[in-house]
Amino acid sequence: MVSQIRFLMCAPDHYDVDYVINPWMEGNIHKSSRDRAVEQWNKLYNVIKNHAIVDLVAPEKGWPDMVFSANAGLVLGENVVLSRFLHKERQGEEPHFQHWFEQNGYNVYTLPKDLPFEGAGDALLDREGRWLWAGYGFRSELDSHPYLAKWLDIEVISLRLMDERFYHLDTCFCPLANGYLLYYPGAFDSYSNRVIEMRVAPEKRIAITEADAVNFACNAVNVESIVIMNKASESLKSRLAEVGFQVIETPLTEFLKAGGAAKCLTLRVTEPIGDEIHANASVESRVIRMEGHLLDAGLINRALDLIVEMGGSFQVLKFNLGEQRQSTSAAEVRVSAPSHEVMEEIISQLIDLGAVDLPQDERDSKLEPVIQAGVAPDDFYVSTIYPTEIRVNGEWLKVQNQRMDGAIAISTTANGIVAKCKLLRDLEIGDKVVVDVLGIRTVRKAESREQRNSQEFSFMSSGVSSERRVELVVEQVAWELRKIKDSGGKVVVTAGPVVIHTGGGEHLCRLVREGYVQGLLGGNAIAVHDMEQNILGTSLGVDMKRGVAVRGGHRHHLKVINTVRRFGSIAKAVEAGVVKSGVMYECVKNNIPFSLAGSIRDDGPLPDTQMNLILAQQEYSQIIEGADMILMLSSMLHSIGVGNMTPAGVKMVCVDINPAVVTKLSDRGSIESVGVVTDVGLFLSLLTQQLDKLTSPYIANVG
Repeated sequence: MVSQIRFLMCAPDHYDVDYVINPWMEGNIHKSSRDRAVEQWNKLYNVIKNHAIVDLVAPEKGWPDMVFSANAGLVLGENVVLSRFLHKERQGEEPHFQHWFEQNGYNVYTLPKDLPFEGAGDALLDREGRWLWAGYGFRSELDSHPYLAKWLDIEVISLRLMDERFYHLDTCFCPLANGYLLYYPGAFDSYSNRVIEMRVAPEKRIAITEADAVNFACNAVNVESIVIMNKASESLKSRLAEVGFQVIETPLTEFLKAGGAAKCLTLRVTEPIGDEIHANASVESRVIRMEGHLLDAGLINRALDLIVEMGGSFQVLKFNLGEQRQSTSAAEVRVSAPSHEVMEEIISQLIDLGAVDLPQDERDSKLEPVIQAGVAPDDFYVSTIYPTEIRVNGEWLKVQNQRMDGAIAISTTANGIVAKCKLLRDLEIGDKVVVDVLGIRTVRKAESREQRNSQEFSFMSSGVSSERRVELVVEQVAWELRKIKDSGGKVVVTAGPVVIHTGGGEHLCRLVREGYVQGLLGGNAIAVHDMEQNILGTSLGVDMKRGVAVRGGHRHHLKVINTVRRFGSIAKAVEAGVVKSGVMYECVKNNIPFSLAGSIRDDGPLPDTQMNLILAQQEYSQIIEGADMILMLSSMLHSIGVGNMTPAGVKMVCVDINPAVVTKLSDRGSIESVGVVTDVGLFLSLLTQQLDKLTSPYIANVG
């Protein structure tokens, strides 16, 4: 019995691979056999005709891909949304398909000319008529989905394609009768896979292997219990048979050369419609504005890449390019996302780049009260290192205590409303916390190329420096240290015990003694090994001059800890003459504040080591406050912690032999940070040598 389901097909009279617009076409130009293509198409035509009704649209010379009639448009009932092809090679098909639809009594909807949508290749109806699955990422734009929802009065579920081999949704996704789904999960991003799993029950999902996917097993035609496809593995045929489907294989290898198979060669024009289902598209759009040196600093490229990488889509509405080198540029960009959840993630990242959501100019930040001390409301905005402003009662307020990974809390004081970054543990009942991403903006400096290039530290924006550039980095750091010292600024050093082991201790002592360091942060180990070296001449029991282990040296660090504990503090051990040199000695003698944060592995510990983690973080924050530069010397744990506490604008130099540590700090996003992969002892030695060459004050050389 022939089903009343109808399909539209187009004979391959003019079919060939004439160009490359997908990966399958590469290497196959004019390598398809016309006779074999006709033979394979006729077999498919006859198989489908045995089970359904087939209508034909006349092929047109010059449009070889017209044979792939699935891309003619999307049909539901008497309505059809005509395709808007992305590539010019197929755009000429549009009027021919439109003519056929109009001649056959359909209501034809046409999308804006610059909004790509490639019909049933990227839009597949659930076989139960509950919703429309719509793909985007390669050929169709996300912004077309709200049109589909409105015109066809159906819920649209957006799925992002990630593998260029599966450039259309129908190449990797096939809804089947009775609510089953045949699909290749590897073609989608994690968010889309989660959406699929939420909509389709596990027992209804038939996930295929890559081997079946590349044979276009998902590019199948489903007529009730029949599934017609190019080829399927025995295991896939068995799985389909277990749930009541019969697979009919019909080779379509000539069409695979152009990136299509059974489904691509057909357009289903009778689709199930659920009466209770109505228009709904979860796609959300917002317009953002960016200003500054968008091209010079690469901000616009980073913003657009970020939107796409996070699963969104964009349209540049306006772009005013600065006419002079010192002029700034401005852009307005419409951002679309498949859901509010994804939009929130995208906008929060764009805010970090200085973007402003245009509707926010008229909307305040969303605030929710803290109802449990130390716990923020759900969906609270997570602060970054960049100077931030929030809109409250129509006014933009600067956020105080800017730092990474905090919440923004609002309180009313005698001086008015105050916004501060707070760690979660510091939130109090009665605080109001910013949630969502409305009414938030970060403030970026709009520096010209000349301003950036005139700054000695500007080269460091390149991120991680290799060994070949160490001397150049050292030269620039030395100049910056001299500049900060001469202007009464503040430099904080975060150091690990490797500084001592590599012989860098004596050089760090000089920096402290000569006024280049105004704060020291570290752990129990650097202080212990520094004092071990300067009291007993060893570090971890190794003689620092001869480089050999000393008999009983493994006990030396414990003896030092015990001695300092006897006196009650490092400062008292220095005053008693027990500690006569070294980094800790110089800190005590030069009144340089230091904080030693403890950990579970610490021996002793020293009486100065703060074993209360929260108090240690507070001490670190106090010493960091007002810093102009932070030197991070071979201490991954403490360096990353300090990086999270430090606002943008503070210059940071991370030196470590481990590239992973350096990259971690550079990835925090601050343009003022640089990583140097090298031995920290060598770095400090070169740094003190370079400082010796700077015989005159920095400010005296500035004209």
